Amino acid sequence: MTSKPALNDAAVAKLLLVALSICWGLSWTAMRVALDEVSPWAMRLIGYSIGVVTLLILLRAQGRSLAVPGGKNWLHIFIAAMFLAVGFGVAGTFAQLMANTSRVIIVNYSMPVWGSLMAYFVLRERINARAALGLALCVAGLAVLVYPVAETSLREPIGLLLALVCALCWGAGTVYMKWARIKGDLLAITFWQVMVGVAVFAIFYLIFEGAPKFEPLQWRTWGGLLFNGILGTGIAYFIWFNIIGRLSTAMASLGSLINPVVGVIGAVIILGDRPTVPDMIGFALIFSAAACVLIPQREKPPAPTA
Repeated sequence: MTSKPALNDAAVAKLLLVALSICWGLSWTAMRVALDEVSPWAMRLIGYSIGVVTLLILLRAQGRSLAVPGGKNWLHIFIAAMFLAVGFGVAGTFAQLMANTSRVIIVNYSMPVWGSLMAYFVLRERINARAALGLALCVAGLAVLVYPVAETSLREPIGLLLALVCALCWGAGTVYMKWARIKGDLLAITFWQVMVGVAVFAIFYLIFEGAPKFEPLQWRTWGGLLFNGILGTGIAYFIWFNIIGRLSTAMASLGSLINPVVGVIGAVIILGDRPTVPDMIGFALIFSAAACVLIPQREKPPAPTA
Protein backbone atom coordinates (compact mmCIF):
# COMPACT_ATOMS: atom_id res chain seq x y z
CA MET A 1 0.00 0.00 0.00
CA THR A 2 1.22 3.48 -0.79
CA SER A 3 0.92 6.23 1.77
CA LYS A 4 -1.06 9.35 1.00
CA PRO A 5 1.08 12.19 -0.38
CA ALA A 6 1.86 15.01 2.02
CA LEU A 7 0.04 18.28 1.59
CA ASN A 8 1.84 20.49 -0.89
CA ASP A 9 2.74 24.11 -0.25
CA ALA A 10 -0.36 25.45 -2.01
CA ALA A 11 -2.71 23.28 0.08
CA VAL A 12 -1.00 24.29 3.31
CA ALA A 13 -1.15 27.94 2.25
CA LYS A 14 -4.90 27.68 1.61
CA LEU A 15 -5.46 26.24 5.09
CA LEU A 16 -3.34 29.04 6.54
CA LEU A 17 -5.41 31.54 4.55
CA VAL A 18 -8.56 30.30 6.29
CA ALA A 19 -6.80 30.64 9.67
CA LEU A 20 -5.70 34.15 8.71
CA SER A 21 -9.26 35.16 7.85
CA ILE A 22 -10.40 33.99 11.29
CA CYS A 23 -7.57 35.89 13.02
CA TRP A 24 -8.09 39.18 11.17
CA GLY A 25 -11.86 38.90 10.81
CA LEU A 26 -12.57 38.21 14.50
CA SER A 27 -9.98 40.71 15.78
CA TRP A 28 -12.59 43.49 15.37
CA THR A 29 -15.05 41.69 17.61
CA ALA A 30 -12.28 40.92 20.13
CA MET A 31 -11.35 44.60 20.14
CA ARG A 32 -14.93 45.65 20.82
CA VAL A 33 -15.21 43.19 23.71
CA ALA A 34 -12.05 44.63 25.30
CA LEU A 35 -13.27 48.21 24.85
CA ASP A 36 -16.18 47.52 27.24
CA GLU A 37 -13.70 47.71 30.12
CA VAL A 38 -10.45 49.33 28.95
CA SER A 39 -9.80 52.68 27.27
CA PRO A 40 -8.86 52.88 23.57
CA TRP A 41 -5.31 53.91 24.48
CA ALA A 42 -4.89 51.01 26.90
CA MET A 43 -6.44 48.54 24.47
CA ARG A 44 -4.06 49.46 21.65
CA LEU A 45 -1.02 49.69 23.92
CA ILE A 46 -1.64 46.26 25.46
CA GLY A 47 -2.68 44.68 22.16
CA TYR A 48 0.33 45.97 20.21
CA SER A 49 2.70 45.03 23.05
CA ILE A 50 1.40 41.47 23.06
CA GLY A 51 1.62 41.44 19.26
CA VAL A 52 5.26 42.59 19.29
CA VAL A 53 6.25 39.87 21.78
CA THR A 54 4.42 37.25 19.68
CA LEU A 55 6.14 38.42 16.48
CA LEU A 56 9.55 38.41 18.20
CA ILE A 57 9.08 34.82 19.39
CA LEU A 58 7.99 33.65 15.92
CA LEU A 59 10.81 35.50 14.16
CA ARG A 60 13.41 34.02 16.50
CA ALA A 61 11.89 30.55 16.14
CA GLN A 62 12.45 30.77 12.37
CA GLY A 63 15.93 32.21 12.80
CA ARG A 64 15.02 35.39 10.94
CA SER A 65 16.95 38.59 11.50
CA LEU A 66 15.43 41.82 12.81
CA ALA A 67 18.16 43.85 11.17
CA VAL A 68 17.13 46.57 8.70
CA PRO A 69 19.68 48.55 6.64
CA GLY A 70 20.24 52.03 8.06
CA GLY A 71 19.78 55.40 6.43
CA LYS A 72 16.40 56.39 5.03
CA ASN A 73 14.94 52.93 5.64
CA TRP A 74 14.27 53.74 9.31
CA LEU A 75 12.62 57.02 8.38
CA HIS A 76 10.40 55.18 5.90
CA ILE A 77 9.53 52.59 8.56
CA PHE A 78 8.49 55.35 10.98
CA ILE A 79 6.35 57.19 8.40
CA ALA A 80 4.67 53.97 7.23
CA ALA A 81 4.02 53.02 10.88
CA MET A 82 2.24 56.33 11.47
CA PHE A 83 -0.26 55.26 8.80
CA LEU A 84 -0.42 51.48 9.28
CA ALA A 85 -0.09 51.23 13.07
CA VAL A 86 -0.93 54.58 14.66
CA GLY A 87 -3.49 56.14 12.30
CA PHE A 88 -5.15 52.80 11.61
CA GLY A 89 -5.17 51.96 15.32
CA VAL A 90 -6.57 55.28 16.56
CA ALA A 91 -9.29 55.59 13.92
CA GLY A 92 -10.34 51.94 14.07
CA THR A 93 -10.58 51.90 17.86
CA PHE A 94 -12.58 55.09 18.29
CA ALA A 95 -14.81 54.13 15.35
CA GLN A 96 -15.99 51.08 17.29
CA LEU A 97 -16.93 53.23 20.28
CA MET A 98 -19.23 55.36 18.14
CA ALA A 99 -20.64 53.02 15.50
CA ASN A 100 -21.96 49.51 15.09
CA THR A 101 -19.03 47.05 14.82
CA SER A 102 -20.34 45.28 11.72
CA ARG A 103 -20.72 48.64 9.91
CA VAL A 104 -17.19 49.64 10.94
CA ILE A 105 -15.86 46.37 9.51
CA ILE A 106 -17.73 46.91 6.24
CA VAL A 107 -16.44 50.47 5.77
CA ASN A 108 -12.90 49.55 6.79
CA TYR A 109 -12.64 46.88 4.11
CA SER A 110 -13.08 49.50 1.42
CA MET A 111 -9.31 49.98 1.83
CA PRO A 112 -8.33 48.25 -1.46
CA VAL A 113 -10.41 50.78 -3.41
CA TRP A 114 -8.77 53.79 -1.78
CA GLY A 115 -5.36 52.17 -2.10
CA SER A 116 -5.81 51.79 -5.87
CA LEU A 117 -6.93 55.42 -6.14
CA MET A 118 -3.89 56.64 -4.19
CA ALA A 119 -1.61 54.43 -6.29
CA TYR A 120 -2.90 56.23 -9.37
CA PHE A 121 -1.74 59.62 -8.04
CA VAL A 122 1.43 58.51 -6.24
CA LEU A 123 2.74 55.54 -8.22
CA ARG A 124 1.10 56.43 -11.55
CA GLU A 125 -0.57 53.02 -11.65
CA ARG A 126 -3.28 52.94 -14.30
CA ILE A 127 -6.91 52.76 -13.17
CA ASN A 128 -8.74 50.31 -15.41
CA ALA A 129 -12.49 50.00 -15.92
CA ARG A 130 -12.86 47.49 -13.08
CA ALA A 131 -11.10 49.79 -10.60
CA ALA A 132 -13.29 52.69 -11.68
CA LEU A 133 -16.38 50.51 -11.21
CA GLY A 134 -15.05 49.52 -7.79
CA LEU A 135 -14.73 53.16 -6.78
CA ALA A 136 -18.31 53.88 -7.88
CA LEU A 137 -19.64 50.84 -6.00
CA CYS A 138 -17.68 51.85 -2.90
CA VAL A 139 -19.08 55.39 -2.85
CA ALA A 140 -22.60 53.99 -3.37
CA GLY A 141 -22.09 51.53 -0.52
CA LEU A 142 -20.91 54.27 1.84
CA ALA A 143 -23.93 56.41 0.93
CA VAL A 144 -26.31 53.51 1.62
CA LEU A 145 -24.67 52.90 5.01
CA VAL A 146 -24.44 56.51 6.21
CA TYR A 147 -27.71 58.06 4.99
CA PRO A 148 -30.19 56.07 7.16
CA VAL A 149 -28.22 56.54 10.42
CA ALA A 150 -27.44 60.23 9.72
CA GLU A 151 -31.15 61.04 10.04
CA THR A 152 -31.29 59.91 13.68
CA SER A 153 -27.91 60.78 15.22
CA LEU A 154 -24.52 62.27 14.38
CA ARG A 155 -22.65 59.74 16.55
CA GLU A 156 -22.96 56.83 14.13
CA PRO A 157 -21.92 58.83 11.01
CA ILE A 158 -18.87 60.15 12.89
CA GLY A 159 -17.96 56.57 13.80
CA LEU A 160 -18.30 55.51 10.16
CA LEU A 161 -16.19 58.51 9.11
CA LEU A 162 -13.48 57.28 11.49
CA ALA A 163 -13.78 53.81 9.95
CA LEU A 164 -13.25 55.45 6.55
CA VAL A 165 -10.17 57.26 7.94
CA CYS A 166 -8.98 53.85 9.13
CA ALA A 167 -9.30 52.46 5.59
CA LEU A 168 -7.58 55.53 4.11
CA CYS A 169 -4.66 55.17 6.54
CA TRP A 170 -4.18 51.53 5.58
CA GLY A 171 -4.37 52.36 1.88
CA ALA A 172 -1.94 55.28 2.27
CA GLY A 173 0.50 53.17 4.29
CA THR A 174 0.42 50.37 1.72
CA VAL A 175 1.07 52.78 -1.14
CA TYR A 176 3.84 54.48 0.83
CA MET A 177 5.51 51.09 1.42
CA LYS A 178 5.42 50.39 -2.33
CA TRP A 179 6.86 53.83 -3.07
CA ALA A 180 9.59 53.71 -0.40
CA ARG A 181 10.78 50.18 -1.23
CA ILE A 182 12.18 49.60 2.24
CA LYS A 183 15.03 47.10 2.22
CA GLY A 184 14.91 44.12 4.58
CA ASP A 185 12.73 41.22 5.64
CA LEU A 186 9.07 42.32 5.33
CA LEU A 187 8.14 40.58 8.57
CA ALA A 188 11.01 42.31 10.40
CA ILE A 189 9.87 45.65 8.94
CA THR A 190 6.35 44.93 10.21
CA PHE A 191 7.79 44.12 13.65
CA TRP A 192 9.47 47.53 13.85
CA GLN A 193 6.33 49.29 12.62
CA VAL A 194 4.29 47.69 15.41
CA MET A 195 7.07 48.70 17.82
CA VAL A 196 6.60 52.31 16.70
CA GLY A 197 2.90 51.83 17.44
CA VAL A 198 3.70 50.58 20.96
CA ALA A 199 5.91 53.62 21.64
CA VAL A 200 3.37 56.13 20.30
CA PHE A 201 0.44 54.57 22.16
CA ALA A 202 2.50 54.50 25.37
CA ILE A 203 2.96 58.26 25.01
CA PHE A 204 -0.74 58.76 24.24
CA TYR A 205 -1.67 56.65 27.26
CA LEU A 206 0.50 58.72 29.60
CA ILE A 207 -0.93 61.96 28.20
CA PHE A 208 -4.61 61.00 28.37
CA GLU A 209 -4.67 58.41 31.17
CA GLY A 210 -1.75 59.34 33.41
CA ALA A 211 0.24 56.75 35.34
CA PRO A 212 -0.85 53.14 34.70
CA LYS A 213 -3.52 51.81 37.07
CA PHE A 214 -3.47 48.07 37.57
CA GLU A 215 -7.04 46.93 38.09
CA PRO A 216 -8.52 43.42 37.74
CA LEU A 217 -10.21 42.78 34.41
CA GLN A 218 -12.96 40.34 33.47
CA TRP A 219 -11.98 37.18 31.63
CA ARG A 220 -13.86 38.47 28.56
CA THR A 221 -11.67 41.55 28.46
CA TRP A 222 -8.46 39.55 28.78
CA GLY A 223 -9.72 37.22 26.07
CA GLY A 224 -10.31 40.17 23.75
CA LEU A 225 -6.89 41.68 24.47
CA LEU A 226 -5.05 38.38 24.05
CA PHE A 227 -6.90 37.48 20.85
CA ASN A 228 -6.25 40.90 19.36
CA GLY A 229 -2.56 40.85 20.32
CA ILE A 230 -1.55 37.23 19.76
CA LEU A 231 -3.82 36.17 16.91
CA GLY A 232 -5.00 39.45 15.36
CA THR A 233 -1.52 41.02 15.27
CA GLY A 234 1.41 38.66 15.88
CA ILE A 235 0.27 35.36 14.35
CA ALA A 236 -1.81 37.04 11.61
CA TYR A 237 1.15 38.98 10.22
CA PHE A 238 3.37 35.92 10.56
CA ILE A 239 0.90 33.78 8.58
CA TRP A 240 0.38 36.44 5.90
CA PHE A 241 4.06 36.90 5.11
CA ASN A 242 4.58 33.13 5.06
CA ILE A 243 1.83 32.44 2.51
CA ILE A 244 2.02 35.33 0.05
CA GLY A 245 4.87 33.61 -1.77
CA ARG A 246 3.01 30.28 -1.97
CA LEU A 247 -0.28 31.40 -3.50
CA SER A 248 -1.27 33.12 -6.71
CA THR A 249 -2.38 36.74 -6.50
CA ALA A 250 -5.95 35.71 -7.29
CA MET A 251 -6.09 33.15 -4.47
CA ALA A 252 -4.52 35.55 -1.94
CA SER A 253 -6.98 38.24 -2.98
CA LEU A 254 -9.95 35.90 -2.59
CA GLY A 255 -8.66 35.05 0.87
CA SER A 256 -8.55 38.74 1.75
CA LEU A 257 -12.23 39.04 0.82
CA ILE A 258 -13.13 36.39 3.41
CA ASN A 259 -11.96 38.66 6.27
CA PRO A 260 -14.93 41.08 6.32
CA VAL A 261 -17.37 38.17 5.96
CA VAL A 262 -15.87 36.46 9.03
CA GLY A 263 -15.80 39.80 10.86
CA VAL A 264 -19.47 40.58 10.27
CA ILE A 265 -20.58 37.03 11.17
CA GLY A 266 -18.49 37.24 14.36
CA ALA A 267 -20.06 40.60 15.30
CA VAL A 268 -23.55 39.13 14.76
CA ILE A 269 -22.89 36.00 16.83
CA ILE A 270 -20.70 37.38 19.62
CA LEU A 271 -21.83 41.01 19.93
CA GLY A 272 -25.43 40.53 18.89
CA ASP A 273 -25.27 43.00 15.99
CA ARG A 274 -28.34 42.90 13.80
CA PRO A 275 -27.56 44.21 10.31
CA THR A 276 -30.41 46.12 8.69
CA VAL A 277 -31.40 45.95 5.03
CA PRO A 278 -29.30 49.06 4.20
CA ASP A 279 -26.38 47.44 6.04
CA MET A 280 -26.64 44.33 3.86
CA ILE A 281 -26.95 46.40 0.69
CA GLY A 282 -23.95 48.54 1.71
CA PHE A 283 -21.96 45.44 2.56
CA ALA A 284 -22.75 43.88 -0.84
CA LEU A 285 -21.73 47.06 -2.67
CA ILE A 286 -18.44 47.55 -0.78
CA PHE A 287 -17.62 43.82 -0.97
CA SER A 288 -18.17 43.98 -4.74
CA ALA A 289 -16.02 47.11 -4.92
CA ALA A 290 -13.14 45.37 -3.13
CA ALA A 291 -13.52 42.33 -5.38
CA CYS A 292 -13.26 44.56 -8.49
CA VAL A 293 -9.91 45.88 -7.26
CA LEU A 294 -8.44 42.78 -5.63
CA ILE A 295 -9.24 39.96 -8.02
CA PRO A 296 -6.98 40.22 -11.08
CA GLN A 297 -8.36 39.76 -14.56
CA ARG A 298 -7.53 36.59 -16.43
CA GLU A 299 -4.88 37.12 -19.03
CA LYS A 300 -6.02 36.46 -22.58
CA PRO A 301 -4.30 33.47 -24.17
CA PRO A 302 -1.82 34.41 -26.88
CA ALA A 303 -3.18 34.37 -30.41
CA PRO A 304 -2.22 31.23 -32.35
CA THR A 305 0.57 31.71 -34.81
CA ALA A 306 0.35 30.59 -38.38
